[in-house]
Amino acid sequence: MKLRPSRNDQEYESDDESYEVLDLTDYARRHHWWNRVFGHSSGPMVEKYSVATQIVMGGVTGWCAGFLFQKVGKLAATAVGGGFLLLQIASHSGYVQIDWKRVEKDVNKAKRQIKKRANKAAPEINNIIEEATEFIKQNIVISSGFVGGFLLGLAS
Repeated sequence: MKLRPSRNDQEYESDDESYEVLDLTDYARRHHWWNRVFGHSSGPMVEKYSVATQIVMGGVTGWCAGFLFQKVGKLAATAVGGGFLLLQIASHSGYVQIDWKRVEKDVNKAKRQIKKRANKAAPEINNIIEEATEFIKQNIVISSGFVGGFLLGLAS
């Protein structure tokens, strides 16, 4: 018959073992999200492709992003503007009565809540900005190609 050690015996045994302390902030700095997505060999683009290839890749992806941004932006602006126009027509015709004092009160309340939440999120946003800045510095050629392509995509 085999006896298992009691819980107290296991606790005493674990006190003798040494454990490695893992600093999560250091780990997060060394293991960026793109390492998990693309693998550990995904370093700066400068190490992998020629300058022309980087500019073309950045330009094409930037143009696609700019073109989609333009189309979605136009659709959103049309929907919001059309909604306001229909609301004004309905209000003017007497179908809808708007309590503007209540609207103003609700908007001011929403402003306060957004301001409060923005102050809490500031450190996280700064961390994201630092990571993006570092990525752009490491991949300046493809980043500049992306910006150029994005602007062309917006214009087309």
